Amino acid sequence: MARATQAIINLHALRENYQLAKTSAANSRAYAVIKANAYGHGVLQVANALSGMADGFAVTCVEEAVELRQGGILLPVLVLEGAMDEQECQIALDLDLELVVHQRQQVAWLKDKTGSLRIWIKVDSGMHRLGFAGAEVPAVASDLRNLGCVSQVQLMSHFACADEEGHAFNDYQIQQMQILAPMKLPWSMSNSAAILSLPQAHGDLIRPGIMLFGSSPLQGRDASDLQLSHVMTLQSNVIALHTIGAGESVGYGQTFVATQDTTIAVVAIGYGDGYPRSAKPGTPVVIAGQKCPLVGRVSMDMITVDVSQCQVKLGDSATLWGMGLSVDEVAKFCDTISYELFCQLTQRVKFQYLGR
Repeated sequence: MARATQAIINLHALRENYQLAKTSAANSRAYAVIKANAYGHGVLQVANALSGMADGFAVTCVEEAVELRQGGILLPVLVLEGAMDEQECQIALDLDLELVVHQRQQVAWLKDKTGSLRIWIKVDSGMHRLGFAGAEVPAVASDLRNLGCVSQVQLMSHFACADEEGHAFNDYQIQQMQILAPMKLPWSMSNSAAILSLPQAHGDLIRPGIMLFGSSPLQGRDASDLQLSHVMTLQSNVIALHTIGAGESVGYGQTFVATQDTTIAVVAIGYGDGYPRSAKPGTPVVIAGQKCPLVGRVSMDMITVDVSQCQVKLGDSATLWGMGLSVDEVAKFCDTISYELFCQLTQRVKFQYLGR
């Protein structure tokens, strides 16, 4: 019998979450952000599941966009980091991609190209990663319009603190974009957090990402309260059960020492599968319908769980996150965010897709 470690992906829930984004910004188009292998969920499976309803997709790099085109995806595809060299500009033209431009060099690469390219000028509204200062944008837009290969110029920016509702910097960044309103160009600014909390920033295009996968993009707000449905359930099974006595330890480094008789379940998952080694003692694992605490260190292939308070048998399913256990709750125990938990799953984890 094969190792039971698997990620079950609910594509119906994925579509529900996309529809929530659309409903939240009814006057905007929505490009589903499916970078990094759709946040670890399987990019072609996710893209195909959304193709009947999405306005388009956004990915990080041209390489990711090529994968979509080769996989038969025909909807608009936006490349968020833009082209890395002149050759990628030509690929974008050949494959009808949309490019972000955030450096003058990227404009220069387009000088002698022909075709029809939709460009998004990245505006640095305060995050100071990528983009042009607001004062530079009109000149960049003019230069792009004078190129023979550019059919449309649009504006884009990105929030630094949208996950913190009421943060003053959100208003500041919106103001920086509003300064450019006289240019009368389509604009995009809203990530998942802004879609759900900053309607004044919805603009012409929203970019839902983490919310598609059922994780809350807002600090202090549960996904269920936001009407988001979990998409991934990460599961394995109990491969051993034993009882240790007071004074006995479990796992590497003897980091857990029992103070009384304790029933330990060994679950077949570890950091070799992408389960976080940083998971602290007490991190919840659902076994036999109950949340049970992780004890001892996470090893490459196994974790150990205290199941003294529930009835568990060999072979029982263990849920690491998903159905009955929010990924956001697990992330807090690991001092990380759901994005990282999703993205770090390895090829040892088998994927099963429901609701195709």
